[in-house]
Amino acid sequence: MSCAIVGLSRCAYYYQPKLPDDSVIVSVLSAITDKHLRWGFPKCFNRIRKLGYKWNHKRVYRVYCELKLNLRVKRKQHIPPRSPEGYQYPINKVSAGQWIL
Repeated sequence: MSCAIVGLSRCAYYYQPKLPDDSVIVSVLSAITDKHLRWGFPKCFNRIRKLGYKWNHKRVYRVYCELKLNLRVKRKQHIPPRSPEGYQYPINKVSAGQWIL
């Protein structure tokens, strides 16, 4: 009766979600990343598919992120070349006749 007052079905009140067992995914991912250190997620996922597992890419990526394998690669910052202060860039020397088509 209390479920009817709240507007909740009895099935929803007693529902216990089944948590997925990701231990197999963890072991496969850790084996792949131990062997190939520089591989990112797409290569790891393709290798998992070639091994015959049919897991969803979203599920595998969630486990991949939980293992902290999705670290961003920090690239070197580009430093612009220094130009000498007295240097002047050459001016384009075009005669007046070349502008007429």
